[in-house]
Amino acid sequence: MATTLSLLKSPVLPRNPPFIHSKLPSLPRQPKLDVCKKHSTNPQKLLLETIHRIPSSSLPLTAFTFPLFLDAKDALAVGGEFGILEGRTFALIHPIVMGFLFFYTLWGGYLGWQWRRVRTIQNEINELKKQVKPTPVTPEGTPVEAAPSPVEIKIQQLTEERKELIKGSYRDRHFNVGSILLGFGVFESIGGGVNTWFRTGKLFPGPHLFGGAGITVLWAAAAALVPAMQKGNETARNLHIALNTLNVLLFIWQIPTGIDIVFKVFEFTKWP
Repeated sequence: MATTLSLLKSPVLPRNPPFIHSKLPSLPRQPKLDVCKKHSTNPQKLLLETIHRIPSSSLPLTAFTFPLFLDAKDALAVGGEFGILEGRTFALIHPIVMGFLFFYTLWGGYLGWQWRRVRTIQNEINELKKQVKPTPVTPEGTPVEAAPSPVEIKIQQLTEERKELIKGSYRDRHFNVGSILLGFGVFESIGGGVNTWFRTGKLFPGPHLFGGAGITVLWAAAAALVPAMQKGNETARNLHIALNTLNVLLFIWQIPTGIDIVFKVFEFTKWP
């Protein structure tokens, strides 16, 4: 260590050798970047001129980070990037489909009520049978012929009604309608929000958006009760009916706000 220090202090090795500067070629000075002063009000132009002055070895990194410096508005889903998806045609698909699903929901409710009637009518028949008085007989044991009682007439009417209801296959038809409502309903409720984003670049929190989300949740919750209902759980059946009733009421409440949105679609969009 002492030897190294003594060599550094030795006069044999001058601190500023004159031959170093004489042998190296002089490099031209790079012009200063004065674009900040010229284009201080346009950051994108400043960025482009700066990139032209960057050596080629840095271009891959520059190309990767370039989108991060663009204005935030360039990332929005508006301005024609999605073509026909931003037009009036696709915007009207949601209200048309949901209008159909509203009436289809009412039809599914009717089928479900008829299937419930098939199940409950048998309980009524069983209760009425308990009220039927035994048929009187003679001392010889021969039944006495008499006019049917009102209770017996009611039992016969309910029995005939139940036979007709069974022919309607309401159970299977209600199940099929519920499956279609669940599939298309969830698909189109999500699709409506996505279409709004296509057209405007954002969603609009409000009664229609939250109401639609509630309807979607009620569809899923009502469908989740089906396995328990098939096992005869009466509580699940009653809850299924309550959820679907609330769904219909929420659907009706959605109609005015949906019509307002349709008017805005005609105001701010064009065909197709």
